[in-house]
Amino acid sequence: MVIDFHAHIYPEKIAAKAAASISGFYAIPVSKAGTVECLLECGRRDGIGRFVVFSAAAVPGQVQSINNYIAETAAVHGEFTGFGTLHRDMQNPGAEIRRITDLGLKGIKLHPDMQRFNIDDEKMMDIYALLEGRLPVIFHTGDYRYPYSHPARLARVLDQFPRLVAVAAHFGGWSLFDLALEYLRDRFCYFDVSSSIPFLGASRAEELIHIYGAERFLFGSDYPMWDPGSCLREFMGLNLSDGEQELILWKNAMRLLDGG
Repeated sequence: MVIDFHAHIYPEKIAAKAAASISGFYAIPVSKAGTVECLLECGRRDGIGRFVVFSAAAVPGQVQSINNYIAETAAVHGEFTGFGTLHRDMQNPGAEIRRITDLGLKGIKLHPDMQRFNIDDEKMMDIYALLEGRLPVIFHTGDYRYPYSHPARLARVLDQFPRLVAVAAHFGGWSLFDLALEYLRDRFCYFDVSSSIPFLGASRAEELIHIYGAERFLFGSDYPMWDPGSCLREFMGLNLSDGEQELILWKNAMRLLDGG
């Protein structure tokens, strides 16, 4: 079994525009279209049986429509587990969190850099209090260009909310990998491997997985930024034991989605 825990999807009519926006934000060409059908085809081709799918709201007015879309899409496609989104400046986040749960969504995705808020912003603390012990949160973490998603900010949140189940994407801090190790090594959170191994190199990726522990990692591709199959082959090229591979490819994901 393989679970890709980090995949963005968009309605077909806006997928090209959304993918172009991501490409512009990172100045990196995207590999895939960002559509549901393209992701499903990747899964069929490369033996990835399940995807955690989401999209982040750039403005408060997008929150409900994105959550509706993710929930409706996940309901149609059994391969998908949907995560909702929230925004710092939205009205009544508690009501939307309840609605997210009612929609059958299993977690929350936040992208502080694109949504332009500090992870440890005071307004966000009220939202984390509502999510603690309730829904896991995937944080985009790390970017040398912006202060919003610095691993130190996530560390402060985790100190204040010890029961918040958090996934620090991109080895805990894209382009800030060593700072992530400094701030997050001894705090309770998961990590994913998305958008990281080519930047780290195989040896450093293996080293970090062993330092943190394989029981804290999730496989993820960051589709449509990257092709899931290529990411899977890249991951399988790491020098990890069969047990470590199983933990990262699906066992940790199943435990997290089941409430652990």
